[in-house]
Amino acid sequence: MDSKKQPKVIQQNREGSPGKAKRDEMGTEKTDHAASGGSAPSGSLRNRKVPAPPTKASRAEHSEKGTKKRTNGDISPTQGDIKHKKRKAKEAAAALTPAPPTEEDIWFDDVDPADIEAAIGPEAAEIARKQLGQSERSVTLVKEQAFGGLTRALAMDCEMVGVGPNGEESIAARVSIVNQYGKCVYDKYVKPTQPVTDYRTAVSGIRPEHLRQGEEFEVVQKEVADMLKGRILVGHALHNDLKVLFLDHPKKKIRDTQKYKPFKSHVQSGRPSLKLLAEEILGIRVQQAEHCSIQDAQAAMRLYIMVKKDWESVAPDRRPAATAPDAGSDDA
Repeated sequence: MDSKKQPKVIQQNREGSPGKAKRDEMGTEKTDHAASGGSAPSGSLRNRKVPAPPTKASRAEHSEKGTKKRTNGDISPTQGDIKHKKRKAKEAAAALTPAPPTEEDIWFDDVDPADIEAAIGPEAAEIARKQLGQSERSVTLVKEQAFGGLTRALAMDCEMVGVGPNGEESIAARVSIVNQYGKCVYDKYVKPTQPVTDYRTAVSGIRPEHLRQGEEFEVVQKEVADMLKGRILVGHALHNDLKVLFLDHPKKKIRDTQKYKPFKSHVQSGRPSLKLLAEEILGIRVQQAEHCSIQDAQAAMRLYIMVKKDWESVAPDRRPAATAPDAGSDDA
């Protein structure tokens, strides 16, 4: 090799080295093109389209995609995602929250609405008060829309007048009986069997004209006895009422509100009056002026119904609830 030409060769080699990558790229392109079954046209390297460099718009798009990806990873949630999650949480809470009770759901007849409110809630208590004929947070003595016939438990009260020289002896002048809903099922004045010397009108509410239109004592006695037979008798100081009717009733079936120990403890009295019990326990006033035997019987029944479950659990005449329901159809 001529030594004079050597520098030129070296220069060519030096110049060729930077183009090695281009040659490799061209060779690769030709190989790929050949593999696809085509021939490489002249000048293909110069005419080949090279991807344009990323612009600002593409960078913004890429940034947006990254943001979405981070959102899916709960790193930086968007406002729409937050609203969606809140809506899902509300739907889940609504599914877990029970629907408010309806009138068909509440059918308690012997449970105080205050107890229902504590156990179930104010909505249920409101329905119970409505069924009992009560206004909000008040107690009434009669459930107006209830069954009006005989029930397993009946409450009785008698008004009396005085006979004898000083009117100290008592005879029956009026007999009233209500069912467990406070509905009056019997109310009659009684013709006196002896001359009345004290009508006791200020207390009894009895006047001469009432007794003149009264029923014969024997009729009233039999009707009451037939009505009470086999049933629970509720009342206040019932021994006085049974005495003037010359009737007896099985002790195990008597529920006397004057003798119920929890009532006596509540008002701290050994012989509490019905007036006191009604005011302290029921929160209502009775016997403000002339007495009414219907109202007194209703008050006694209401007191009994308030504690019926506890009272019956210790009563000597306990029966399983299934065999002695309080449904009107069973007691009619």
